[in-house]
Amino acid sequence: MSDLASHPASLRHLPSTALGEEIAAEMSESGAVIVDSVVAPAAIDALMAELEPWLRATTTGPDEFSGKRTRRTGGLIARSPLAREFVMNPTVLAACAKFLGHATSYQLHLTQVIAIGAGEPAQTIHRDQWAFDFFPFPKGYDVQCNTIWAMTDFTEENGATRVIPGSNRFDDRLRFEEKDTIPAEMSKGSILFYSGSVYHGGGANRSDATRYGLNITYNVSWLRQEENQYLATPIEIARTLPVELLRLMGYRLGAYALGYVDDLRDPIEIVRPDLKRTGFSANAGAPPKPRSDIGLTSSRAERKRRE
Repeated sequence: MSDLASHPASLRHLPSTALGEEIAAEMSESGAVIVDSVVAPAAIDALMAELEPWLRATTTGPDEFSGKRTRRTGGLIARSPLAREFVMNPTVLAACAKFLGHATSYQLHLTQVIAIGAGEPAQTIHRDQWAFDFFPFPKGYDVQCNTIWAMTDFTEENGATRVIPGSNRFDDRLRFEEKDTIPAEMSKGSILFYSGSVYHGGGANRSDATRYGLNITYNVSWLRQEENQYLATPIEIARTLPVELLRLMGYRLGAYALGYVDDLRDPIEIVRPDLKRTGFSANAGAPPKPRSDIGLTSSRAERKRRE
């Protein structure tokens, strides 16, 4: 691929003090960035201990893409109070707010521990936004802000996520191999931020130990969530959660007139009746003005310029 000749040879690393706008800017430029040592290793150890029964009970994947030697443990909001703190991490949310700020709001897309077992081959290189039925989003219009927290050190040998920096600007549906990528090597407690438009994949685990990564993804609220947060978290648990987390899970209007309940009720009322608000504008603002600068074909854009 000609685009590969000019893509960066490494991923940029930012300190744990990096601001949301710095992280978002690097994702817009390169498609991915690593923020080092966001939490101490002890915080990861505590999370691992809390999730251990669920990790042990998870079966390996049914196909090559999900990984026949890889276990994917989801439903973390319901299963782990500590995982909720990772979902709501201020650095992550600040980056999401900037990176997905072109939409009315964003939401939690999925929660998952990805445990790549010894001997697992490299995953097919892909874009995560292909999950939306391979819809061809316009270049530059990002719909996902993804994170992978290193729960063990990520090395090239043990299956660190493979990335093609700059590929967020490539054409869609391209095919790449592991040799076209670079490993997102980082220490335990660090985060790989990457867009849904960047080409990437799980690396081959050539070590004799399992590589653990905490994959928490966010997307614009007018798209469906990959993990159904309403069913993954039983209502009795949802009623105990902070309002900010509930809204992030999707108990809010995604945009004007998106996601209301029966007689225009705010979804938050289902779990928190004391927060009752009625009407389309309950938490999504006034009806938006039509935009003419996103997703136009060249012919339509030309017509708009002549008008």
